[in-house]
Amino acid sequence: MNDTPTEREGESVWTRLRRRRVVQWGVAYAASAWVLLQVLGFVSDAFAWSPIVKQSATLVLAIGLPIVLVVGWYHGERGQQRVSGPELALLTLLLLIGGGLLWFYAHRREATTPTIATSRPTSTAAVTDTRPSIAVLPFDNRSKLEDDAYFVDGIHDDILTQLSKVSALRVISRTSVEQFREAKLPLRAIADQLGVTKILEGGVQRGGDRVRINVQLIDAHTDAHLWAESYDRELTADNIFAIQSEIASSISQALRTTLTPLEHERMTSIPTRDLDAWKDYQLGRRRFEQRNSAALAEAEAFFQKAIDQDPDFALAYVGLGETLRVQLAYSAVPRREVMARADAVLASALVLDANLGAAHASAAGLAGERREFARAEAGFRRAIELDPNYATAHMWYGFLLTRLGRFAEALQQMEMATELDPLSSRAQSFVAQMLGNLGRFEEALQRLDRAIEIDPSVAVSYSTRGLILAQGLNRWADAIPWWEQARQRDPGSPNYLNRLALGLSELRLDSDALLLSGQALGLGVETVDTSRTAALIHVYRGALTQSTEAAERALALRSMDTVALRLLRDVDLRAGRPDRARQRYAAAYPELVSDKMPPLDVDSFFAAIDLAMVLQQTGESVRADVLLDRSREFLRSLGTGGGVVGGFEFFEQGYAVADARIAALRGQAAESLAALRQAERKGWRAGWRYYRDHDPVFATIRGSPEFKAVFADIERDMAQQRARLAARPKDAPLDLTGTTH
Repeated sequence: MNDTPTEREGESVWTRLRRRRVVQWGVAYAASAWVLLQVLGFVSDAFAWSPIVKQSATLVLAIGLPIVLVVGWYHGERGQQRVSGPELALLTLLLLIGGGLLWFYAHRREATTPTIATSRPTSTAAVTDTRPSIAVLPFDNRSKLEDDAYFVDGIHDDILTQLSKVSALRVISRTSVEQFREAKLPLRAIADQLGVTKILEGGVQRGGDRVRINVQLIDAHTDAHLWAESYDRELTADNIFAIQSEIASSISQALRTTLTPLEHERMTSIPTRDLDAWKDYQLGRRRFEQRNSAALAEAEAFFQKAIDQDPDFALAYVGLGETLRVQLAYSAVPRREVMARADAVLASALVLDANLGAAHASAAGLAGERREFARAEAGFRRAIELDPNYATAHMWYGFLLTRLGRFAEALQQMEMATELDPLSSRAQSFVAQMLGNLGRFEEALQRLDRAIEIDPSVAVSYSTRGLILAQGLNRWADAIPWWEQARQRDPGSPNYLNRLALGLSELRLDSDALLLSGQALGLGVETVDTSRTAALIHVYRGALTQSTEAAERALALRSMDTVALRLLRDVDLRAGRPDRARQRYAAAYPELVSDKMPPLDVDSFFAAIDLAMVLQQTGESVRADVLLDRSREFLRSLGTGGGVVGGFEFFEQGYAVADARIAALRGQAAESLAALRQAERKGWRAGWRYYRDHDPVFATIRGSPEFKAVFADIERDMAQQRARLAARPKDAPLDLTGTTH
């Protein structure tokens, strides 16, 4: 029996289509599809869904129409025919065509979506931060005068800062939005890379004594304009800050967020009425963000000039205080003098305005430098409470938590910083350092790839990559070129010279290391880092007098420096003066000889092990045992499994060998040797020459065959790495594969 309906003689095509109900089915399908798309469009707008949802639905429904028409042709008249061969072939062909169209559309869209980098930033904080999000793109300079550039950037920066004070909003930091100053990308592409749903863009035109500011708030997913306004006012400080406050308040209302009374008060305050002071403050901010020694010196001068013009300008004091504090890490400056000056400057800022989050963050950073950890943590928490979108506060808090051995919490704070500043190469580098502390080296290298991709000029990314390769993966020969790149990118900073010098000394390239150490010392002002580095290199050379002098200079600059204390302890013990060594430690870490000893931190952890040996020689064995017990507990709490990355300050030490030192001081020779062997097999090398030849802790086992065998294997490995470095062509490209192999 034929299942195909009989065709009637003389019947027109239209009549045949209607009889088979192809027309009816097609009209019904089209009407239903149209209604479905209208509903989908409404829901998509309400929930800010991606446009691809509606686009994909439209494409699928379009593909479905010919399929419905084919089914109608074969089944529309009676609805009971079996599936015929021709029908099955047509349906299969249509499905294949439809699938091909979907595949082509998806890949074409992916290939044509513009990006500013080849990968997206990775962040765990993005999953938990559900606040409405906004990015304030750099404003256009519509007067086209180069002299007005600072003015336009200042307006943009101030509006961004005002919005950052709103705790109910997530506001992307200036560092990241700056990446899109010249990029001609669709707003959706920018929003995707910054992880936001709303974009604020605008322009500023200054002419004579007037200023015009145009701004518009856009939903990046739908291109819908949520709010727009134009301001044309006389050019005065009062008017500029009033406009900024109005814009921030209007955006908060448009995004349906509520300001707290304190946020409203801070948003309407006028920081200065002196436009010249405001100009110098903005120029200082631009220099500060470059974070190299030369730019920081210029920033300091601009902030001081702003203060001189308006002594009541609290933000200028904050800028100066931040600059002075950051110079401790980036520049060759006298530590105690700079810290004292920064303390005074930040105290002045908080007297003028107690609700400046940045001032609290910088003051907390200085408290951390003095090891006032409870005060520092409270300060960072207050700073984040006042300015929840201040990425720098999260980063500095992360560094404090690292010093306290709370690595997982430190990583969380750094991830929050990258959520607020996703295109900051420094933030990505700091996340990599935290991952290294946790032994997650592959992830750390991937973050450093991302950091260098974002900004290849930033030295810290290269330096941190060298640290991960050397201390994390025992690839010292591979690390040296990265440290060399860091030095070249910021030649005015002693940090990178010292890092490279120490790396070369681990490879027993002492002449080169000594030369670099001398260059660091020759930058003008001796720092703790340069003195400490010189002391270690002189120890390896056997120049003990020079080493002692350098260690004493380092300790004079920072009485808590654990490396300088250790080297001077060795001098005292060799001379039979354990009481003098005890006095040094008691002055630097009084809590270690106190009856009420607080929990250890990273600094006091290293000091406690070193002091324990001194106490054994002063007859205080019970106190020594307490220190060793506390040290082992702290080591277990780190969660690194004896990992080898200790961070920037503790490059020379490493955690992996700590177990062996504790066991040796307890007289547990077998356990100490086993721990040494385990550390060697895991790739520990940092400071190996000191521990092998100079550390008095290992005096009782230094002559054992196993001790000698462990260090013979290390010596052999480092000789091979040294040969590999020597064979590397000077112009060989850096390995950017990101692999740990």
